[in-house]
Amino acid sequence: MDDSSIEPITVFKTRSAQLVRRARQERKPILITQNGKATAVLQDIDSFREQRQALLLLRFMVQGDQELKRGKGVSAARATARLRRKLAELARE
Repeated sequence: MDDSSIEPITVFKTRSAQLVRRARQERKPILITQNGKATAVLQDIDSFREQRQALLLLRFMVQGDQELKRGKGVSAARATARLRRKLAELARE
């Protein structure tokens, strides 16, 4: 993360709309600091949703790998249908 992606909380308080616009246009998160320490991240909603979907996919991959190791496999069609349902649920959130 470069220095332009880090802002103190005082800037967030006084120019929050500008920071939100910047995060949305650049599609890069902005790290908010307080007393010189990282305390929050401002991220545009599209990037946030994409990140959540990627994390969900990784979680399902790990879960599937664990199930296969225990001898509990499912067909590719069933796994695909389940993944599509979960992604659709996530998109509605």
